[in-house]
Amino acid sequence: QVQVVESGGGLVQPGGSLTLSCVASGIIGSLDSMGWYRQTPGSQREWVGTLLWEVHSNIADSVKGRFTISGDNAKNTVNLQMNNLKPEDTAVYYCYFRTSTQQYWGQGTQVTVSS
Repeated sequence: QVQVVESGGGLVQPGGSLTLSCVASGIIGSLDSMGWYRQTPGSQREWVGTLLWEVHSNIADSVKGRFTISGDNAKNTVNLQMNNLKPEDTAVYYCYFRTSTQQYWGQGTQVTVSS
């Protein structure tokens, strides 16, 4: 049974920082990629960033220069370092892990940026 657990969300003031972490257990097979999406009420899930084979990272233009993605394939972990947060970054953030045949999602963690 695969479990994906996220942590690190919360309330932060504009300009502040948060680090989201995600760990998966029970995945069979090697990971092709892992990363993050986010979603606000009434909107589609928005891609934030992807880490390919633990080395190559791609980040959405909306967060480039502020967010950094990192991870460890051997430990099935992926992190999202978020700096200089803005109110428009408020959303539920979801991590994912992808093998050649399956994609697994975390339960989501709320990030609220407000003064």
